[in-house]
Amino acid sequence: MTEILSLKHVSKVYDNRVQALHDVNFDVRQGELISIIGPSGAGKSTLLRCINRMIEASEGQILFLDQDVTAADKKQLKEVRKNIGMIFQNYNLVYRLSVLENVMHGRLGSYSAFQSTLGLYRRADVEEAQRLLQMLGLQDRLYEKCSKLSGGQKQRVGIARALLQHPKMILCDEPIASLDPQSSKVIMEYLRDIATSMNIACLVNLHQVDVALHYSDRIIGMHQGEVVFFGRPQELDDAVIEKIYGKGLEDLLSHGGQA
Repeated sequence: MTEILSLKHVSKVYDNRVQALHDVNFDVRQGELISIIGPSGAGKSTLLRCINRMIEASEGQILFLDQDVTAADKKQLKEVRKNIGMIFQNYNLVYRLSVLENVMHGRLGSYSAFQSTLGLYRRADVEEAQRLLQMLGLQDRLYEKCSKLSGGQKQRVGIARALLQHPKMILCDEPIASLDPQSSKVIMEYLRDIATSMNIACLVNLHQVDVALHYSDRIIGMHQGEVVFFGRPQELDDAVIEKIYGKGLEDLLSHGGQA
């Protein structure tokens, strides 16, 4: 598989001198699902936001599609972000708008402000949005306001919006944290299928170790801003879990797999 993302010695220190990331190194390949696990405050969300420069890294290099994201100017960064979809824990939808309108926001980067404000979308883009919503089981909700959807349905709208960007990679920040177990299973199966069948890399922050073990090609384990494990699920033994969480796998799974 082709490597599409590489982090080299990435660190982040906030203005209050809190070190959120320290010397982070890993790579992401096309078409794989990588989970990032670790306790709250381990640096998982900061890491994702540094990748698409929602937050500026303090040190190191982030290469995406062979381009140095950390050195990109405003125009280059806009092009980088077109290729990186983002899925949020709180969905980040416009609730007064319909499902279809929210999904169409995934194409805003290819329209002028005038076109997007008036909703002057190309027919081909609208038809693609409809196909994505059908794939995600939302074909009967196209014109329903997002405020009326369940949490799992809202997250599927977020996935469709990200896919309409035609991304090479999707960053998912705690995409199932607010969902019930059945909705969580549905979302993770969609993400797994997107990585496998659409050849789109998915980098997913998770609190649920059992979910990471089940769905991931590789797992990144973080503790206090450092990557203390990077490998395949079967390599995540009790000693590694203890290093990440300060407790063993059996204790974690007895609490529903969550840290």
